[in-house]
Amino acid sequence: MRIRSSVLLLGLVAGLVGCDHATKHVAADSLRGQPPVVLVSGVLDLRYAENEDIGFSALRAVPGAIRRPLALTVSFVAIGLILLFWARRGRGPALERAGFGLVLAGAAGNLLDRVVHGYVVDFVHLHHWPIFNAADVYLTVGALLLVVVQARAVPARTGP
Repeated sequence: MRIRSSVLLLGLVAGLVGCDHATKHVAADSLRGQPPVVLVSGVLDLRYAENEDIGFSALRAVPGAIRRPLALTVSFVAIGLILLFWARRGRGPALERAGFGLVLAGAAGNLLDRVVHGYVVDFVHLHHWPIFNAADVYLTVGALLLVVVQARAVPARTGP
C-alpha cells in the first residue's frame, strides 16, 4: 500500500508541475513584453514577471549574487523536508496526502523554474497582492489543507 501511495503522490506532483509549467509557458509566450491583460478592472489582470526572489520578496534585502543560490538552497531544503514529513507520517488522511502533494508540486514547479531560467515566471496579479503563478496556488492550498488536517487532529478541550 505504501508503494501505491508513493506512486500516486509522484503522479499527482508530476501532473501538477506539468500544468504549472504549461501555464507559465503560455504566459511567457502571450504576455512577455505586452501590457497587462485586464480581466476584472481594478481587481485582476494577467501580466508577465520574472521573479528572482522567493515568496513575498522575502530575500529583497539579500545581495543579488547571493539571492539565487540562497533561493535554490531554500527550495531544495523545503522539498527535502516535505518528503521527510510525508515519509514519517505514513498513511494519513486523504486531505493530508493531497496537502503534501500540492505543497510538493508547488515547490517543485518553482524550483524547476529557478534551475532552468534563474527566475520564476509569475503572471496572475490580484491587485494589492504580489503577482503569482499556479505553483504558488498549489503551495497555498496545500499548506491550508495540512493546517486543516492538523487542526482536526488536535483533541477538543472540554470544560474550564
